[in-house]
Amino acid sequence: MDGVVKRFGAVTAVDGVSLTIRPGEVVALLGPNGAGKTTTIDMLLGLSRPDGGRVSIYGRAPQEAVALGLVSAVMQTGGLLKDYTVEETVRLTAVLFGRGRAQVDAALERAGLTEIRKRLVGKCSGGQQQRLRFAMALLPDPELLILDEPTTGMDVSGRHDFWSAIRQDARGGRTVIFATHYLDEADAYADRIVFVRRGRVVADGTAAEVKALAAGRTVRATLPGATVEELLALPGAENAEVRGDQIYVHARDTDPVARHLLTRTAARDLEITSRNLEEAFLTLTAEEQS
Repeated sequence: MDGVVKRFGAVTAVDGVSLTIRPGEVVALLGPNGAGKTTTIDMLLGLSRPDGGRVSIYGRAPQEAVALGLVSAVMQTGGLLKDYTVEETVRLTAVLFGRGRAQVDAALERAGLTEIRKRLVGKCSGGQQQRLRFAMALLPDPELLILDEPTTGMDVSGRHDFWSAIRQDARGGRTVIFATHYLDEADAYADRIVFVRRGRVVADGTAAEVKALAAGRTVRATLPGATVEELLALPGAENAEVRGDQIYVHARDTDPVARHLLTRTAARDLEITSRNLEEAFLTLTAEEQS
């Protein structure tokens, strides 16, 4: 994506997004409702066209890449016939891509649907229907798999099995882009996190990098007799807390804080921790709103 803009009337849903994703990456798109995630996915799939900028997938227009089977998607809703069985649905999709029985069985196995292959789609739970969409998306053997809230309706076990399958695909070279509201999924399974707000990319990096960018880190150490005032005077310190002999100093760049504590004080048992992704998410949101 190169300078991509998408408007709906007076609303700019995507505002100059530039993004390059490398083959084999698992990339999470995160952001609050209305951030532009689904609009971005629609343009990647050729379901809508940008008003400005350019979208290219493997050097092709999105519609062409999809038509050639280079791209598949698992969307939140739609596309399922309730009176077909799970297996019939996958077999019907397989015919469209010239796939045989072996590929149907493999897709059902990969999606964890073998045991319910004879069940009517209308009798499947929401999570099972999402896994069915995943099985269908696997049939073209795509280079790029795009997932929009893929684990909605799945229980904890189902989510774990789904992401295990995705990571296995990624190890084989498949590229995965997914949007989710489950921040723990992004933290655990994404190689890279792209945080969008109001149609713009506000953070892009590994989970650790995004956490540090959004919320900094906290230095914890044992330092008897320390005061909050002394800690706030440390280089880069943003806030501080004293709990008995334990001190906690929060900073965007904790290296100078740690260096000072270790070389100029009697601090011991020092450790540096990042905030979790949910805290980073909330911090970036608050910063943008202010």
